[in-house]
Amino acid sequence: MVDTELSNLIDLSQPSLYVAVGAIVFNPTFWNIAAQNEYHHRTITKFFGGNRIYGCYALAVAIFVLGLIRDTLYTRALQEQPKMDLLTLPIFQSLAAFMFAVGQILVLTSTYALGITGTYLGDYFGILMKERVESFPYTMLRDPMYVGSTMCFFAGAFWYARPAGILLSILVWLVYMIALRFEGPFTDRIYSERETMKKRG
Repeated sequence: MVDTELSNLIDLSQPSLYVAVGAIVFNPTFWNIAAQNEYHHRTITKFFGGNRIYGCYALAVAIFVLGLIRDTLYTRALQEQPKMDLLTLPIFQSLAAFMFAVGQILVLTSTYALGITGTYLGDYFGILMKERVESFPYTMLRDPMYVGSTMCFFAGAFWYARPAGILLSILVWLVYMIALRFEGPFTDRIYSERETMKKRG
């Protein structure tokens, strides 16, 4: 009985579901491994003849393209999953539109505040901002880009009325939280070290 009810909400036989899971897990894993490798070995910078700006932009393009692929795979997975009638109610469709709008605002304003190198792990290349960003949306949230991105995934789940999308969105949030366990302390440390060097200098 439980299995039947579950199959009405999530179709575990669809390969697209597992492909989406793989893409969601792969992306932050890739950029954290690439960034850590760059920080310790300067592999990407060396590939671009010692130009760390080119290296950072190359990684930015890779992350951006992989994000588009992941989003496409996520949408395809949703389209092949069962629809839940409850989620088709106007309140959930309105919630989807609201979450998507807020999520996009957080992502876009974060990117604007940080710039390309700030958004795409420039600190691992030794490209630091003059000071830590404290303008909107960082006045509201510590990690607005990840929050905004997660909101967009949830928006897609509600818009397509797919319960599977809610589970995939929870997975997105979990992998982001894991990624932040590596990114957050590193960013704090590198800016703290710079401030210490300034005081000594």
